[in-house]
Formats: sequence, structure tokens, C-alpha cells
Amino acid sequence: MMSPIDRIIDANANRAAEALRLAEDAARFALNDATLCSELKALRHELNEAIRTLFPCELTRLASRDTPGDVGTAISTPAESARAPGLRDITGAAFSRLSQSLRAIEECAKALGHPEVASSVESARYRCYTLHQAIIPRLPSPTPPQWRVCVLITESLCTHHPWQKLCELAIAGGADALQLREKNLPDAELLRRARTLVGICRGAAAAIINDRPDIAFLAGAQAVHLGWDDTPPDLARTLTRGSLLVGLSTHSLGEANAAIAAGADYCGVGPMFHTTTKDLGRPAGIEYLREYLAIESPPPHLAIGGISPENISTLAAAGCRGVAVSSCVCTSPAPSEVCAALCAALCAALPPSAALG
Repeated sequence: MMSPIDRIIDANANRAAEALRLAEDAARFALNDATLCSELKALRHELNEAIRTLFPCELTRLASRDTPGDVGTAISTPAESARAPGLRDITGAAFSRLSQSLRAIEECAKALGHPEVASSVESARYRCYTLHQAIIPRLPSPTPPQWRVCVLITESLCTHHPWQKLCELAIAGGADALQLREKNLPDAELLRRARTLVGICRGAAAAIINDRPDIAFLAGAQAVHLGWDDTPPDLARTLTRGSLLVGLSTHSLGEANAAIAAGADYCGVGPMFHTTTKDLGRPAGIEYLREYLAIESPPPHLAIGGISPENISTLAAAGCRGVAVSSCVCTSPAPSEVCAALCAALCAALPPSAALG
């Protein structure tokens, strides 16, 4: 008669090995990280050694397997058949299966009188937790949106309306993202404003916080936008438990490729034109936008730098689908109209089917 414990060990060994292989492939093909690949491969070999100790004869293990008679193969839930697009969700699910399977093997090894195997598997399980933490935040978030108009909010630029009212007017005009950009506020005040922004945006636009993943996370924002001197994207994801989209500013094709390799969910692309709002350096121009869009499957983009209703049509004609703007909206007495004009110019350049989306 087949031992139930043997069957449990066999099933969980298969499940763990499959999960480790998927995690290793994510580290290999998505992250190009030889160190993580090596650690995952070592875990696979250690698991194989533990199973060989429990089943010195491979035929004994195979004899414990009864796939046609396993009642669990016909049981599933809707969640098991659904995964978000991208690697993060399937890799996270693999790590969940891995930790659960290792725990099951560990307990069965104790029941069979193999404390040394149980200890080895327990150690592997703890390393699995560490690898999970190291890999998942570096994988891109699923289906990052292509925002159309993102307004960068700085109170000192809001000359006609309080910044809160300006946010409401921008959303009314079609802005689908608002980014809080305040460089000199104390942390407590910055957090308060971030939470206010999230409340204004809820259900109507994405709330993005500039520079500060901690503030973005605590405020419940959708994204954090980083520069190259800010928190690295992988650490930002770890800090925020992978809950935020992470954007990176880029000024050249080299920086764009580096941002994509770092797992940026979207990229700021610019500066397109001269601007007095922020020192972005010499304009990269529309040619850089074209280079970015020529990358194979680039992340969503927000062209930035001196953009206004007067010049946005040239960007739209080059393929631009999203812009980040500041002074042209914040200093306007009619921010709704400005946002509407920006949206209209971008939509006018789209094929009819895309413009409806």
C-alpha cells in the first residue's frame, strides 16, 4: 500500500522543483542576474539531495505516485487559472508554492525520523524567503498604464488657484495623473499633502509622488517618480512591498535602456523643449522621443520639458502618447482648458480605434 506521507513528499517535491525552475528562469531571462540564478540552482540541487535521502531508491518514489487516482488533480479555484500579465504575478505565485511545499516536506521528514533532512529543508525555506524579497521587487509591475496628461503640482507655481483646486480642475480637463513635486517641505507636511492628493485623485486619476517612495507608500499613492540620484528602483520596490509603480526620468537612449533594465514601469522622456520650471539641461528634443519609441516594447512614457498646447502637436505627430506638464497648467487661469487642449492634441494623432480607448 502506498504511504500517504510518501505521496505528500513526492507531490510537494515536484511542486517545489517546478517553482524553483520558474523563479530561476525569471532571474535568468528577466533580470539577467547570474548570482540569483546560481543561488536558485543551488537550492534545486539541495532539494534533490534531500529527496534522495528520503527516497534512496527512485523506484520507491515513483511507486508512491498515483496521478490518475489523485483526487486533488480535479480540484481547482478560479484564482489558479488567472494571472496578471507579466512575470511578477506568476513568479510571486511560484514562490508561494515553493515555501508551502518546502514546509510540507520539512514536516514529513520529521515524521519519518529524518531530522537532518528537516533542518536542511527548513534552511532552504528561509533562503527562499530572502530570494523572494530580492527578485519580486525588481520585476516590472503588470500592465503599467499609458497616462495621457500628467500635471506636476508645485504650490509656488499655482498662481491663480490653490493647489488643491488646481488638481480638481486639471482632472476635470482630462488629466489622468497628478504628480506632487515639492522639494523643500518637512516630511510631515509632505505626507499630509500626499494624502490630500491621493484623496483628490481617488477614482479619477493616478496620484504620483516625486522622489519619495516612503511618502508615496504611506499616502497610498499609485506611483513614485525617481531621478538617478534618488532611491534605486529595486530598493524603492522593496521599501514599498512592490505596491507602487516606479517611474524614472531619462534624458538619453542610454539612460532609457538603463531604466528599463532596472525595471522602470514608465519613463519620463526629455527634456523636449527649453523650460524654466526645472533645470533639465539641454533639450534632448523630439529625436530622443523617436529613439525611445523605437525601443522594442518600451515601457509607457511621459514626454516632459517645456510642453504646451502650442507645441504638443509636433510630439503627437512623432508618436508621443503621454506628457508631463507643469507651468502651462499651474500658471494658467484656466487649467481645465489647457489640459483639455493637451488631451485633444494627443488624441487627434491617434488612429480612430486607439483614440476611443
